[in-house]
Amino acid sequence: MSTTPETPEPEGDETVASTSAWRRVYLMARPRATRANAFALLLACLLGFAIATQVRQTQSQGLEDLRQDELVRILDDVTQNGTRLDDEINELETTRDGLASSEGNSPEAIAAAQQRADTLGILAGTERATGPGITLTIEDADGAVDAAALLDAVQELRDAGAEAMQVGDVRIVASTWFRDGDDGVIADGKTLDKPYTFTVIGDPQTMSSAMEIPGGVSESVRSKGGELTIREYESINVEALHTDSSPRYAQPVPEPTDGSN
Repeated sequence: MSTTPETPEPEGDETVASTSAWRRVYLMARPRATRANAFALLLACLLGFAIATQVRQTQSQGLEDLRQDELVRILDDVTQNGTRLDDEINELETTRDGLASSEGNSPEAIAAAQQRADTLGILAGTERATGPGITLTIEDADGAVDAAALLDAVQELRDAGAEAMQVGDVRIVASTWFRDGDDGVIADGKTLDKPYTFTVIGDPQTMSSAMEIPGGVSESVRSKGGELTIREYESINVEALHTDSSPRYAQPVPEPTDGSN
């Protein structure tokens, strides 16, 4: 019985086939320098540059962007506010010590009660007020400045620290309301004369700056065809008084008799 010897496969062909397969994979995976790839790379570089620039700009924004006169003004404001707060703290501590060591009808207690009553009277609009402040005059020749614009002015003045104000001869308090009427804006039931003039007590520079904020009262009034004028005063009077009405529903909370809060 004869046996036919097996013929082995040539190893060279297998090696060539394997190498050829890997080369095809390499060629398929290799990045191709197409226009699309080049454009994507350019966009990525530009995006990275833009992000880095924005980060640097964001980090640099702050006091270093202000002019020297603006920095000096901020420093003066901070110093003045700090001094004022220190004086108020000392005054309150002196009042506290005087009240703690005296009877209820002592001069210290009477003075503290009177000061509290004066403060509440100014806030409620039942007392006249004087102090530094501004006048804010709104010219409205076309009749386009509405109640919403005046209400915005009141709100921004309050945000800027206004302590007492009137528009025309109407005292502005927490309950003051505005609406549009046939002959102009009505405040607390009274038609206001034109031009609309606000008399406001508070820090003049702070309130003037608040009125000129981009997108604020000045820009809104001028967009309606009106004109706004601000004047600062070292001393100005708020003379108008608000007629206080008794609340219909709200009542004071009675003081606890057992010492509990």
